[in-house]
Amino acid sequence: MRVSVIGGSAVDTPERSTARELGVRLANRDHVVVCGGLGGVMEAVCEGALTAGGRTVGILPGEDPTAANEFVETAVATGLGHARNALVVMNGDAVVAVDGGGGTLSEIGFASVFDRPVAGLGTHAAAGVRPCETPTEAVDYIERTVDDRREGAL
Repeated sequence: MRVSVIGGSAVDTPERSTARELGVRLANRDHVVVCGGLGGVMEAVCEGALTAGGRTVGILPGEDPTAANEFVETAVATGLGHARNALVVMNGDAVVAVDGGGGTLSEIGFASVFDRPVAGLGTHAAAGVRPCETPTEAVDYIERTVDDRREGAL
């Protein structure tokens, strides 16, 4: 499954640790990390995933694919600025939000539009966001929710 990880572009050590651990958990369960490709949560989740043998995709706001953080395997330059937030969410089967500001909130809104389940780790208390205490709980929630939806579609 592809999992869009969204969150703050500048984070403190606790949020960075949470995002890195999330990346490890996603990689260990064979999920691909999709993110905005820059710093903060995006860099930390990619670092965790890549060091655990996972795969990472960064959907960048600018036109230069080399602007991606060093842990992005596949960089997609869009030239769309914040409008790329829709693409970050659309390219995941589920979303995990870690911390974040206005950009993260816009991505949570797109998750609602695209009917993606959202697990939240210290993020906005918005409609449709399932608050989780740990990265493991967040991954369990999105896996269960996506699986339930797929089984219901059969």
